[in-house]
Amino acid sequence: MGVGLFSKNGGKYEIDMSSGPIMPKMLLFAVPLVCSGILQLLFNTADVIVVGRFAGDHSLAAVGSNGSLIGLLTNLFIGLSVGTNVLAARYYGARDEESLARTIHTSMLVGAASGLLLMAGGMICARRILILMRTPEEVLRLATLYLVIYFMSMPAMMLYNFGSAVLRAVGDTRRPLLYLTAAGVVNVLLNLFFVVNLRLDVAGVALATVISQFISAALVVRCLMREKGALRLSLSELRISTDKLLMIMRIGVPAGLQGVIFSLSNVVIQSTINSFGAVVMAGNSAALNLELYIYFAQNAFYQAILSFTSQNYGAGRIKRIYKVLRSGIICTIATGGMLSALFVIFGRDLLGIYSTSGNVIDAGMKRILILCSTYPLCGVMEAMAGVVRGLGFSVAPTIVSLIGSCVLRLVWIAAVFRIEALRTVSVVYLSYPVSWVITSTAHFICFRWIMKNRILPEARAAVLMRHRPEEG
Repeated sequence: MGVGLFSKNGGKYEIDMSSGPIMPKMLLFAVPLVCSGILQLLFNTADVIVVGRFAGDHSLAAVGSNGSLIGLLTNLFIGLSVGTNVLAARYYGARDEESLARTIHTSMLVGAASGLLLMAGGMICARRILILMRTPEEVLRLATLYLVIYFMSMPAMMLYNFGSAVLRAVGDTRRPLLYLTAAGVVNVLLNLFFVVNLRLDVAGVALATVISQFISAALVVRCLMREKGALRLSLSELRISTDKLLMIMRIGVPAGLQGVIFSLSNVVIQSTINSFGAVVMAGNSAALNLELYIYFAQNAFYQAILSFTSQNYGAGRIKRIYKVLRSGIICTIATGGMLSALFVIFGRDLLGIYSTSGNVIDAGMKRILILCSTYPLCGVMEAMAGVVRGLGFSVAPTIVSLIGSCVLRLVWIAAVFRIEALRTVSVVYLSYPVSWVITSTAHFICFRWIMKNRILPEARAAVLMRHRPEEG
């Protein structure tokens, strides 16, 4: 491959991450991902804005309160797509086309199967889980209706995520952006039509999301089927390669469990927030929707670090991984810091887009002032987990996250929040930045240990073997 931004022997969308300048390539990789994340959020933002404006605060609370639960039920399977990304990037960096092709076909089949499983389980258990989350009676019916319809989109969501993971592995983040743009426009138009014209309330926004998800999935599958070489998806070759499936699961299942762990703690926190009533729930939902823009912008650099680390590891460029991490953290802090400042300064105006209620806006500002002002810490935590996972070590960051985030937040709710003088929603929100600092520090220690004791000795041994004179 060449040293330019794009590979010479690959397609025009591919990026050679194992040579040349890191920062411009990382920005070229991450900027479309930032835009893709924003468009994905616009699916939900359009739901929240249309419902808040045209259906009322109870409908707003019903839609917004489902976010943490949806994340809990989908993160395990989306985590498998992280395994696809790491494995495909490693084979791409090592120029192993046969293994790359088998990884792609195994991944897409797993994506379709996991989507169908999620759809069935989610639709059956939706109401029961919402009751366990202490969803208020006045919003339970609407929340259940939204969730049941939303889970019809799971097969499409999984196919899109697995297909996009394959494209990200070779540096292509632009075409998924184009597909999401098309689907996002459809989603917004259908939201307005279903809710404003047909008066379908939360059912309308859920149906719009389902249709748009299937559009984005169809486009990414079509893209892979029209590729050439090892990236081409052929329906006749769809089969499970046991060795690739096991490797994907070895990396992806812990990554998914980490997502589940975060979502589990968020479900517990959401249940605690629900106890403050519908107004606080609505304010929290609107603020969370804004906050997620920061998360997805920062997460683009987590994805970049993951792919860049995997490609360089496959190509044997071990020392370059330190530069990848440094560039990724700089970009994460800069992006997160800029967006955090904007949201803190213009928070009330932005919350006013979601609701005209002064009480809802006041409730939302409590979350924004605490979480948005500290969100770059979350980006650093994600960056450190990404470099470790990109090296193929997925269990370690999961254990760190289990202890540093999930356990800590649960202890915080069970201990600190139980103190009578501290039983406020602000104290609930403080559990996040505290856990980000502790977990980031633990991830950094883990990375240093793995590089010193596993990766560098392995690289030195490989160099000695290449220079060892042949026997006989």
